[in-house]
Amino acid sequence: MLFAIHALDKPGALPTRLVNYDEHKRFLADTSPFGVRIVMSGPLVADDGETMVGSLLVVEAPDRAAVERFNAADPFHRAGIWQGVTITGFIRRQG
Repeated sequence: MLFAIHALDKPGALPTRLVNYDEHKRFLADTSPFGVRIVMSGPLVADDGETMVGSLLVVEAPDRAAVERFNAADPFHRAGIWQGVTITGFIRRQG
């Protein structure tokens, strides 16, 4: 099943995001321990098209519990960067 993970950063979190960015990318490079496969991922940006303000991931996983475990282990989550995370089932229609 597909799931969308939508996470918005806390105000002022950009410096902490940048410090943890490489660790976050390494974490996403091997999601197999969680039974999750990344379909698509990347930063959400402000209207300037550059300033990172959150994260969006579409993942394939056997169930929501696997996605929750995966998200909880993400270095950005552990660093407290995100003010809120929404995990929602997703049905792919196009793309």
